[in-house]
Amino acid sequence: MKVQLIADSGSTKAEWSLLGTQETRRYTTTGISPYFLNATQIQELIQKELLPQLPPDVQIGEVHYYGTGCLQRKSVEIVETALKSVWPVADADVNHDLMGAARALCGKEPGIASILGTGSNSCFFDGTAVKKNNPGLGYVLGDEGSGAFLGRKLLQLYLYNSFDEELKARFDAQYNTNHEEILENVYRKPLPNRYLAGFAKFLGENRGHYLIENILEDSLNEFFFNHIYKYSESWTHPLHFTGSIAWYFQDILKELCELYELQMGRILRSPMDGLIAYHQ
Repeated sequence: MKVQLIADSGSTKAEWSLLGTQETRRYTTTGISPYFLNATQIQELIQKELLPQLPPDVQIGEVHYYGTGCLQRKSVEIVETALKSVWPVADADVNHDLMGAARALCGKEPGIASILGTGSNSCFFDGTAVKKNNPGLGYVLGDEGSGAFLGRKLLQLYLYNSFDEELKARFDAQYNTNHEEILENVYRKPLPNRYLAGFAKFLGENRGHYLIENILEDSLNEFFFNHIYKYSESWTHPLHFTGSIAWYFQDILKELCELYELQMGRILRSPMDGLIAYHQ
């Protein structure tokens, strides 16, 4: 039986769904980014983490892949090569994660679609295609409002000894780390963006502390200022958001929309539900 396989991949986690079986089946693997993984590494990840989860008799006829880092042709080719190595006879359609978010959030209607997960991105979607995209600069120079950006802000304040005694005690008890270990993970170990984004959990668990609220509000406001404001369509179309940061801190997103008199649209924890509906 030939089926469709949908993939939505961020840097940290990838979600996969099978369409065409009696019931839609969903799976999770480590995230895939062509910035950090080559075609062989992506192929090995799929074979090790995804294939053992799939029904043994399933035949993949189409793969609709939406992933971080797939804006440039070189990155698309890396993912295409990996997918064709795993499923040689399947039709593989590789799109950037913004297209996935736009289709999931907007369907076939125009709107502003934003991703706030490990990284961040945004676009104006006209109902068919991504028409405008404010350039993403990655976790070093940009990614405002993302998990990596939030984690970086948190660690900066921790390393600058800006925490009060209570907050520092909570942080030390949870992570048991130090200055040298943090710098080692950020500057020498692989996938520092995931490492930084991992500290966003601490922000969510310590809501109400003035320093935590300042980090969240300032970081998400920077996303609005540097990205949302750059689209003239933001003033006439709904703003939609997806990703773990958008989901867990949606109260701040709603407050910012009210403050700036912008129309709040949908907020999805993950684009997959919207993508399933789109492709069905």
